[in-house]
Amino acid sequence: MGSTDGGPFRRMLKRLTSEVEVLDADDLSEDAERDGAQRASDCACGQEVTMLGRLRSVEFCPQDAAASLEAELFDGTEGVTLVWMGRRRIPGVVPGRTMRVRGRLSIRDGRKVLYNPYYEICQGS
Repeated sequence: MGSTDGGPFRRMLKRLTSEVEVLDADDLSEDAERDGAQRASDCACGQEVTMLGRLRSVEFCPQDAAASLEAELFDGTEGVTLVWMGRRRIPGVVPGRTMRVRGRLSIRDGRKVLYNPYYEICQGS
């Protein structure tokens, strides 16, 4: 009969007492679920995935190294490393940007990675 989230008062109390990072992660996770994207925490190696999240960091490789661009995408549940081989820079791929990415999930050094993912920069970010 009662709602599973504890009602409006409990939701309001949670929003007032939770840390900003926790609230941001909850919002990101809800946005991804509403968009139909998969949660990073639920995805496994070898699986074809579509994720929605915000870029936490973007690393440009040095000029003397092999060309690659790495970014960390956070969807509110877990971070996923995005690696574009042969690229030193991609316009619009900057920290704080919301993106939808698609590709086959791999594991590198115990972290989830998408190599050369298809990406779409979302409006309003």
